[in-house]
Amino acid sequence: MGLLAQASTPLGRLVVALASIHALPGHGIRTLRTTDLNLSCGTLEVRRGLLRHTLYLEELTHQLAADWTTYRHLRWPASTNHHLLVSQKTAVDPDHPAVSIGTLRASLPKGLTLDGLRQDRILNEAFECADPLKLMRLFGITEQTAMRYVTAAHPERTAKLPR
Repeated sequence: MGLLAQASTPLGRLVVALASIHALPGHGIRTLRTTDLNLSCGTLEVRRGLLRHTLYLEELTHQLAADWTTYRHLRWPASTNHHLLVSQKTAVDPDHPAVSIGTLRASLPKGLTLDGLRQDRILNEAFECADPLKLMRLFGITEQTAMRYVTAAHPERTAKLPR
């Protein structure tokens, strides 16, 4: 909650939540589309190549997403950009580009990075559960990535036995 208080804009608060709660990478956050967010069902579909990963939004992220969509509509009512996150430049650009990674970084509180927030979230969950399958389902990561986090969180459980 302290991070959210430090984020000064609706964009910043939503980006902090997506990175620190749902562990979305910067590219995944940038490329979200307005059609991926379903507030009535409380879901957000994340596209990863041909794969889709459905996030079930808890109350906080749901409210932040609703706040962002309201802000976006009030600020740029004529915007036809299909990306969920837009900036002053991308909202009215006829080419409909995704918001830049620099804009996302600038929306974060000082000293934080998208990768750092994401890694901290996954590692925290690995400390709690030590279950690579749960990490894979929760964050949509590969088994190799899940095993790296479990190994980092619990080296005593994954160390090789002496021969």
